[in-house]
Amino acid sequence: MKTYQAGQIKSIALLGNSGSGKTTLAEAMLFNGGVIDRRGTIEAKNTSSDYRPIEQENENSIFSTVLYSEYRDKKINILDTPGLDDFGGGVVSSLYAAETALLIVNGQNGVEVGTEIHFRHAENFNKPVIVVVNSLDHEKANFDKSHEMLKEKFGSKICLVQFPVNEGVAFDSVIDVIKMKMLQYPKEGGSAKLADIPAEYMERASKVQNELIEKAAENDESLMEIFFENDTLTEDEMRRGITTGLVKRGIFPVFCCSAKKNTGVERIMEFILNVAPSASDMPAWVTKSGKEVKCDPAGPASIFVFKSAVEEHIGEINYFKVISGKIIENIDVTNNSNGTKERLSQLYVCAGKNRTKVSELNAGDIGAAVKLKNTRTNHTLNVAGLDGEYASMKFPEPKYRTAIRSLSEGDDEKLGEALSRMHQEDPTIVIEYSKELKQIIIHGQGEYHLNILKWHLDKIFKIETEYWTPKIPY
Repeated sequence: MKTYQAGQIKSIALLGNSGSGKTTLAEAMLFNGGVIDRRGTIEAKNTSSDYRPIEQENENSIFSTVLYSEYRDKKINILDTPGLDDFGGGVVSSLYAAETALLIVNGQNGVEVGTEIHFRHAENFNKPVIVVVNSLDHEKANFDKSHEMLKEKFGSKICLVQFPVNEGVAFDSVIDVIKMKMLQYPKEGGSAKLADIPAEYMERASKVQNELIEKAAENDESLMEIFFENDTLTEDEMRRGITTGLVKRGIFPVFCCSAKKNTGVERIMEFILNVAPSASDMPAWVTKSGKEVKCDPAGPASIFVFKSAVEEHIGEINYFKVISGKIIENIDVTNNSNGTKERLSQLYVCAGKNRTKVSELNAGDIGAAVKLKNTRTNHTLNVAGLDGEYASMKFPEPKYRTAIRSLSEGDDEKLGEALSRMHQEDPTIVIEYSKELKQIIIHGQGEYHLNILKWHLDKIFKIETEYWTPKIPY
């Protein structure tokens, strides 16, 4: 794999209600970039993102997954997140590592509870938002209703870039008002053929384009002057204004697609690479002491670990964001969160469980390291001479608790180790060893969240356990 510069790298978090099509969209993006040669499906249990047994059994995402796609000589880092609120920790960590949120909306249902929750997460992190109305090939798809719901919930910053020509089972064409063309897709999806906008759609296309131009100009004073002088903007000027608007959260552009048919996905990828902000376009990261660390490949190397997991046959794997400088194979760093020394002997980029070894990663990129001795989620690693630690991610507070015990006394130690490992993978699982109550209390985001934990203990760790009511302290 080639080494990408910061401006060639775009990192996105896929957000949205459960069932909105995030994992299917990620699969299409990997396929379009040649990372995979065949698209998997949720039903066939063979997607790159949902590779864990519990996800395949339940047919939904439980953990966030780090993926990537290479497209037109650039790179998109993709963080696929769970749609259920019980697993919101994966949304938080993904938004830390991504510059832009891609909010996926089910075209049948419009804005759902999970849509609003995930939008608020992006708002809390001050992240740009691009909206994708998906599943427009469904017989009950209703793009205009979805658009109205988006405006009602999220305000006037919602702005169309596209609208469908023939939503429903025959969906294959989109009007794009940046290109001011109709995009026609083959039955198998993929690349579009550009055609003139049919006369019956021209009035709406012109109206939508004018709204987009005005919104793009609003966010850039120099473009506002050009707009007042010429009453329009060129395609390049529109892109510039939208980029500025995204960074300022002054515009939430809306696209449409069928991820299942891979219709419209390449255009979304093109927009991400051409218009969405890179790490160097966004505000600098700030250490706990208030020092700004810019996304500069020539600066001192600094990374932040946003996710950890334990993979079979590999052991612990730490996923990191390169904040500054260049990370090279066998680089020696200091863990500024605990003062220990580490060597990054092997570097990877990941597409789910598939890892590709790389020799270096530049500022703005996302990678993974294995076999680090004392590094965990929320840790900062810097080269010698660079002080400072980034603020830890703040995960949602627990909403549910229960006591747990092993059914065999001989498994007590194994249970403690397993719970510690599950906490590493999902920091929203909080383990409390109560000396007063002589109980292990586990805290989580909901009953389903803790049922998934028990599934792992039973099926993966082979520890028979039971939940019971926590005692009341006197």
